[in-house]
Amino acid sequence: MRLGVTRRKAYQRHFLPSDGEIIISPTMAYITGKQAFLQILKQEGVSIMFGNPGTTELPLMDGLAREPGIHYVLALQEAVAIAMADAYAQASGGLAAVNVHVSPGLGNAMGMLYDASKSGAPMLLTAGQHDQGFNVTEPILWSDLPPMAAPLVKWSTEARRLEDLPRIVHRAVKTAFSHPSGPVFLSLPVDVLNAERDLDLGAPTRVAPRIVGDRAAVARAAELLAKAQNPVIIAGDAVAHGDALAELAEVAELIGAPVITEGVASTCSFPFTHPLHAGSMPRIGPPIRALLMRHDLLFSVGGDIFTLSLPDDVDPMPPGLKVVHLDVNPWELGKNYPAEVAIFGEPKATLPELAEAIRRNTGQHGHPQAATRKEGVAAAFAAERAELTKRAEAEASRVPISPLTLMHEVSKVTPADAVIVDEAISSSQGIRHFFKCADSKGFFGLRGGGIGWGLPAALGVKLALPNRPVLALVGDGSSMYTNQALWTAARESLAVVYVIFNNTSYRILKQRTKALKGFSAEDDRYVAMDLDRPEIDFVGLARSLGVPGTKVEKAPDVGPAVSRALASGGPHLVDVRIDPAI
Repeated sequence: MRLGVTRRKAYQRHFLPSDGEIIISPTMAYITGKQAFLQILKQEGVSIMFGNPGTTELPLMDGLAREPGIHYVLALQEAVAIAMADAYAQASGGLAAVNVHVSPGLGNAMGMLYDASKSGAPMLLTAGQHDQGFNVTEPILWSDLPPMAAPLVKWSTEARRLEDLPRIVHRAVKTAFSHPSGPVFLSLPVDVLNAERDLDLGAPTRVAPRIVGDRAAVARAAELLAKAQNPVIIAGDAVAHGDALAELAEVAELIGAPVITEGVASTCSFPFTHPLHAGSMPRIGPPIRALLMRHDLLFSVGGDIFTLSLPDDVDPMPPGLKVVHLDVNPWELGKNYPAEVAIFGEPKATLPELAEAIRRNTGQHGHPQAATRKEGVAAAFAAERAELTKRAEAEASRVPISPLTLMHEVSKVTPADAVIVDEAISSSQGIRHFFKCADSKGFFGLRGGGIGWGLPAALGVKLALPNRPVLALVGDGSSMYTNQALWTAARESLAVVYVIFNNTSYRILKQRTKALKGFSAEDDRYVAMDLDRPEIDFVGLARSLGVPGTKVEKAPDVGPAVSRALASGGPHLVDVRIDPAI
């Protein structure tokens, strides 16, 4: 027998009034809870489950032993499982299923769950719970799980009866996918998974995602964009998640506006190679204000306005700057700054309407100055790239290597179709200038800011996109949060290349200490921000977890080491010591 004990079939009969024909429902069966749960997941398109099991997950693991249609990817710590699932959901566009173990497991998961909530990953997070008849005694590891998860998920509940399980799971998945998408949580008591009865498994529901914005608002937005003398566009993750890069490019080209990606971006929401691509938004008030002072209209397409890293007396929004905002999440519209036009709509469905409305205001070929503006944006960004390239090459003889040189050397040997996973944190300068990410799946970055995401996220990306090279650029401090991911990489034989930007410190904290007003960092001395006593042997650590590694100390050796790693056909770590002072 498969998936628990299936002793007999039971069918729901419907009598049609026309001819009395009996229809047998294919979703009705005598089934166990664990079998039902896995069958429902398969209905919802799940073929991979991430997790780390415990005693309350044993019914589920028993079911999985008899279900070849779902591959269980074992993580050695729950944060690893969540980050893998987060990136898998974003890269695949499907549901990520991840299971953890009661209260401590859910607690371990919360940091990466925060990142997933910010990225909008459609994720079904489940946790095993003790038998309900046992819980009144408050057994070991027990707590009320749904309230624990609630702050970081769209919906959180517990299945208390087997007969409710199909409805709850389908409702949860529908909610995870609906705009704004994001994680949901379900507690699964042991007695529900072990129960058996006649059960109708139901069927999935998807809320159609292509929400078209209000036509009057779109028309007004088009008027403002057409009249603007120097508009700028912020592209957010909603563009990539909806595969709307081409639609956004059309609008940008019609008005000749530079496109800047949101400050805390997790995707390639505009091609790095497009002539109107102008880099990413800063995360501190003064440089944002300085950038926006050059413009008279800001058009945000699913982009944050603004997610800042540090407080400052300088407000990032210049006075008088008109704002047009399109987003799938109404909460973001006008959240921090009033919008002249606020459009609740999905980019791929709404941007073509906006493009047509712009043509009605400007003519078929767009704004008369669009081509000139486009040339100016392309020239300015090309100059930035040339300047960074010059600096990277000038610093190529330095030992330790400068982070900019390392980024440049890696980019030179990276295949055009590679997916870049970025958690280099303080060493990320140049990534949008040197790499050629041109599609919505070409780049994934740390969205929420909770570090430790990059190592496991790269595995989720590779599982979702097995035919594309995956290159993860990860800081040394970040990698130590979730280095257990290397074991999973080896276990699953996932060909991910990790480049460790090793500055033997939490460099971002040193930078922030210098930036904060009222703080001093005299003599370059910091408390609890260095990782040099003892230094971490990343190659030895990787090898202990089954992943081969290479240590690099000079710039000319970077390209060959990364090329060999990409050609190896398996996971490989390249540890590069970089200058901690840059």
